[in-house]
Amino acid sequence: MGGMVLPVTLKVTPCNSNTGWVPSPGARGVSKKRKSWMMNIVFVTGARAQEFQLLQPQDSVSVSAGETFTLTCSVTGLAPPGPVKWCKGLCSGRQLVYADTGSFPRVTRAVSGSDTDFTIRISDTRPEDAGTYHCVKFKKGSPDEEFRSGAGTAVSVRAKPSAPSVSGPPSRAEPGPQVTFTCTSGGFSPRDIAVTWLKNGTKLPDPQTQVLPAHENVSYSVSSTVGVRLTAGDARSQLTCQIEHSTLPDPLRATYNLSDALRVPPRLRVSTAPAAPVALNESVTFTCRVEGFYPNKSSLTWLENGTETNLGKSSPLAENPDGTYTLQSSLAENPDGTYTLQSSLEVKATEQRNQSVFTCRVVHDSQPPVSASETLKISQPPSEASPTAETTEEKKIYIAVAVVCAVLVVLVIAVIYLIRARQRKGKSSPSVRLHEPEKSPSTAPQDSDPNNLTYADLNFDNRKKRRSPPRLVEMSPQSEYACIQPAATENNLTYADLDMVHLSKSPKRPAPRPEEAVSEYASVQIQRK
Repeated sequence: MGGMVLPVTLKVTPCNSNTGWVPSPGARGVSKKRKSWMMNIVFVTGARAQEFQLLQPQDSVSVSAGETFTLTCSVTGLAPPGPVKWCKGLCSGRQLVYADTGSFPRVTRAVSGSDTDFTIRISDTRPEDAGTYHCVKFKKGSPDEEFRSGAGTAVSVRAKPSAPSVSGPPSRAEPGPQVTFTCTSGGFSPRDIAVTWLKNGTKLPDPQTQVLPAHENVSYSVSSTVGVRLTAGDARSQLTCQIEHSTLPDPLRATYNLSDALRVPPRLRVSTAPAAPVALNESVTFTCRVEGFYPNKSSLTWLENGTETNLGKSSPLAENPDGTYTLQSSLAENPDGTYTLQSSLEVKATEQRNQSVFTCRVVHDSQPPVSASETLKISQPPSEASPTAETTEEKKIYIAVAVVCAVLVVLVIAVIYLIRARQRKGKSSPSVRLHEPEKSPSTAPQDSDPNNLTYADLNFDNRKKRRSPPRLVEMSPQSEYACIQPAATENNLTYADLDMVHLSKSPKRPAPRPEEAVSEYASVQIQRK
């Protein structure tokens, strides 16, 4: 029976069966027995009319997040004064949802101002709104005392997961090692959810997915990780995290560009045109190719013999004041998304730059520099000696002078030795005395010739035991020769008569041939008067 039942008091007066008269309740003559009976009737009828009931018919309500749901509550009968409130949770420590006093922005009453209908509506439902709601009648007091509570309505909120988010490694990684990527989402209910990873549309195996918390809760979050091995061609690849849930009509997706996690180191190559060796004063172009690197954050510098050139790095074309250098640089993107940088350096092959080393140095993505070098070689050295050739020539001169000096020293020593040897030999040789006879008037005219000798005394050292070898005596216009034939049995010759012939006045005769080992020779020097 709906509505509120009001108490009704009935006055019952018994009839006189004989007279049909019914006395009023206050008339005299009514027995006590009759009054008691009338009071009992009024008491029983009033107790039934004042019975209080609180009706909360909904057992459960399911709602999607963001929608509005309704909680029904009504009361009947008499009740002590006091408010009716909505609470979430158990009686003790429950969360107040609605009351006649206070501010509840998302909660409104279905019938405003009603004393019997306390139905409410909650808008913009959130996952945290899930729970059990009770309609409670309080008895006014200090504080209010709970008088009657409804059975409760269980509210479940179907919440969609938030948009997934994909994160990569904290820094760029080079091709080869496995790199971990993470996909996260939260705020969904119920707990069941599916996560799928795709690379360029192809499903990746073995993702690791975890839903938290593990126990029953009003909402949940998910975290999924997958390992990917990067390649040099991943500069244009995409990684996709796909989430499926019962509250979603279509899966949610989040993409990650692998170029944000990829770093491909450059490959360097330096070449020359024309190829080495080159002619003197010829223009030579050094070309540096920096290939297959990513990202395109790189700087290129040329060095000559370890010293950086004064060319600007940002200018594609530059020239020094003396016109020695010309630099050209170009950056191009490859089909796989990597980059190639080419830089050319034009140098004049001067004498001073022969054997100079030109180095191309590249710094890529704040990494340690890498470099490649090429040597400038000149095929025909200059006719005039270079500083290096002059030094070599001077060394040769010094060596030649030293050799000459050494030879001279040896010669001087040899001459001194020979002189001393001859002196020693002269002292040990036999003495020769030549006696010229005294002149007399009776001497024949031919005997008076001063160039003629009558005799000569020759003294030989008798200590000489060994036979000396034959010797040839040098002839001169002032020399006379005598052949001395000593006796075979004698070693000393006291004197000898020599018939001397002046060679300057007579035809020259050949020097006497050496005799046998017994011959001795003497050279006589005659001075012309």
